[in-house]
This record gives sequence, C-alpha cells and structure tokens, in this order.
Amino acid sequence: MQYSIEGTPMPVVICQLESGETMITEKGGMAWMSPNMTMETVGGGVGKMFGRAFSGEGMFQNRYTAHGQGMIAFASSLPGQIRAFEIAPGREIIAQKSAFLASTEGVTLSVHFNKKAGAGFFGGEGFIMQKLSGNGIAFIELDGYIKEYELMSGQQLVIDTGYLAAMENTVTLDIRSVAGIKNKLFGGEGFFNTLLTGPGKVWIQSMPVSTLAGSILPFIPTR
Repeated sequence: MQYSIEGTPMPVVICQLESGETMITEKGGMAWMSPNMTMETVGGGVGKMFGRAFSGEGMFQNRYTAHGQGMIAFASSLPGQIRAFEIAPGREIIAQKSAFLASTEGVTLSVHFNKKAGAGFFGGEGFIMQKLSGNGIAFIELDGYIKEYELMSGQQLVIDTGYLAAMENTVTLDIRSVAGIKNKLFGGEGFFNTLLTGPGKVWIQSMPVSTLAGSILPFIPTR
C-alpha cells in the first residue's frame, strides 16, 4: 500500500492498493474510491464491538478490498492533520477518542482505560482513550496544528486539558492540580492539568474539538 496525505486545513489520505489489499475504516470514513473496491461491514465479536464504542468509534467497521490495483481516500472530519503511524508490537499508540480514521487490516483498534483513576476522571481525555496495536499503518485525525515532543525517561510535560492528541504506549498520563485557590477559580485553566511522563513521544494539538466548538458557539443563531 502506498499513500499520500494532501490538503489543508481539511486533509485527505489517498491510498493506492495492490490487488487483495484491504483497508479498514469507521463508518462514513470513505470519501471516494475506484470502482473495483468492495466493501464489507464487520463487527469482530461483541467484546471488540463494545470496546470500539467506548473508545468513541462505531461498533462496526468497514473493510475495503481491492480487486486489481485500487484506490481509496479517507477524509478528515475537522480542521487539523492526518498522521500516519507505523504500528508494531512495542510501538503501540494511545490516541484521543474518535481519532482513528483508517488502517491496514493488521492494525487492531481497542479501548484503553487509564490505570490511574485520578487521571481518568480529571486528565482531559478522561478514563477512556483509543489503543492502536498489531502490525501495519494507521491513520489518525488530530485537531489543529500538531507539535511533537520526545520525552526522555522521567522527563515531564504539563499540558492543558484536552490538548493531548496521542502518545506512545510507554508514556504515563497523570493529573496535576493547579496551585492556589485564586488560580483555580479565576485563572480560566480549570482545577487540573494533564501530566505526561516519559519515555516516549507525545503529540500535542493546538485546537481540540471541544475548544473549537466553544469558540464558535456564541456565533450560532439561537433562532
């Protein structure tokens, strides 16, 4: 499979497939394709179906298979970026809910529960995130501009709630309380920040969808 990621601020990933190759996506992810692509909707078992639902995706997935050389494109749903990740054992990716766009068929999408209850309830992305494991290439949607950091062992990064887009499985997520009652009540940053501890790479987004929605809400007519 060959691919190219094109366009801003609403990018699309265009995949060129050899005969017999299959791509997996969530419902509504396909934008256009060549006529020799066939679709099959699959669930993959009750446990996997409910796991995907908890992680912000649909219970069913669509499999697109090329018969002869084929082409299929997957479009982003919000302004931002599409990033490709090479997934392999030991190179799993944890991403925000609803980040998954498409992948080759060797990639498994499952739910990731944060091990620390505090981080789960107050850490921005919450108790539930998405885990991408297996073998293959996965494409995920990230919001706004993306800044990548590689944290050394024990190195930490404090980020505002919701700005975590993705991280390697080796990174630990926890929460950190904002110091001072005045800061909590009047600082506009909430009571908690997200604390990331290395080793591993993290991807920070500049415009979480919740922030985007809050920015445009005052301009939406009420009648």
